[in-house]
Amino acid sequence: MYFGLGTVISFLINYFFYSSENIVLDLYYALAFGIAWGIAYYLDTPNFTLPQKLGISFAVMGVLVLIGTLLFSLELAIPSILKFSTVFVAYYLIASFRGSKSLRNQ
Repeated sequence: MYFGLGTVISFLINYFFYSSENIVLDLYYALAFGIAWGIAYYLDTPNFTLPQKLGISFAVMGVLVLIGTLLFSLELAIPSILKFSTVFVAYYLIASFRGSKSLRNQ
């Protein structure tokens, strides 16, 4: 759910307000945004240690850069990891204000 909503909302904002003239690039950035929300939600459980959470998030960022570099260029791939890391940190910042330190219902 987080992945789908994050992707759709990000794509609509990029497409209608920023319009990069490249719909595939807009979709790629939207997927990076949605993947960040989805991964953050998936990792938001005590089953994962902090090093595991960081390792998985860095691995996903590496895959995003690799795919972005193959599809576009390194210069266009870098903003995807900036979006990913910003959303990932924002998720845990928002969660930190809750008593359970999680956005999941536990």
